[in-house]
Amino acid sequence: MPGPLDGRVALVTGASRGIGRAIALALASAGARVAVNYVREEARAKELASRVGGIAVRCDVSRREEVRSMVERVESELGPIGVLVNNAGVMELMDLSSFDEAAFRRMMDVNLMGPLYVTLEALPGLKATRGAIVNVASNAAIGTAIPGSTFYAVTKAALIALTRRLAFELAPHGIRVNAVAPGWIETDMTLGGRSPEAAESARSFFRSRSMLGMTGRPEDVASAVLFLASPESAYVTGQVLVVDGGRIDYLTHGIRFAPAWPGGSPPPHRSACTAPPSASWPSSRLLSWPALPRALRTPRPVTPGA
Repeated sequence: MPGPLDGRVALVTGASRGIGRAIALALASAGARVAVNYVREEARAKELASRVGGIAVRCDVSRREEVRSMVERVESELGPIGVLVNNAGVMELMDLSSFDEAAFRRMMDVNLMGPLYVTLEALPGLKATRGAIVNVASNAAIGTAIPGSTFYAVTKAALIALTRRLAFELAPHGIRVNAVAPGWIETDMTLGGRSPEAAESARSFFRSRSMLGMTGRPEDVASAVLFLASPESAYVTGQVLVVDGGRIDYLTHGIRFAPAWPGGSPPPHRSACTAPPSASWPSSRLLSWPALPRALRTPRPVTPGA
């Protein structure tokens, strides 16, 4: 039975692991031929490309010359790009007192200029196919109360603004442009290098700030991307789909105080739960820098694209 993306060529940046890998698998399962972009993880990217029947292409999306070469190769081997997923990103935690201009510029180059460069180079194919663009932003861009994420949030907020403006500009060409804004997802980026105790501390911290008492999986984000990339969302453009389990720690328009989960620990990952009546919630705890697990307060540079 034909899939909703049969005959489509999809390019997923930063696809060798984590969220990008899950997105590539989801698009391939829907019938797309997928180009897997990577920076460092060549073996992983080639294994994934073989699995999805596509190709692996190395490219640093912050360098337009490399982006141009990547798009040319994808189109010569697979055909015009009909689905573009701008997933590659980089994050480094810092605040005003630890501001690092070089690190901030690197985040801007990858998180904002990267999607712009790939879109510019893929635009002829997207116009020819009346394609779809999905940008992977972050709920940090909407204003989660996580200290140290300000400058990362700025880059992702800019990506959301770009998403909406491109939706407006490209609508006459039949191109839809949307974004997903994931919350905390269990990936190599969020858990890599942590001890089992530190990893569980991070999970517990973010579960306590989710209405559902859950943390996310890469597949949760991939499902949202697949919806926005497919004809199922033919009447949707310029939108941001937040995938964060119902975070309650948003600045200015959320719950300022994050309650501890009744009875101590929140439900285990992926378990169903029903929010208890407000009267049963114990005293609240202010979201503050010291409240973060130590493993989350340590700045951790992340290489884009893997």
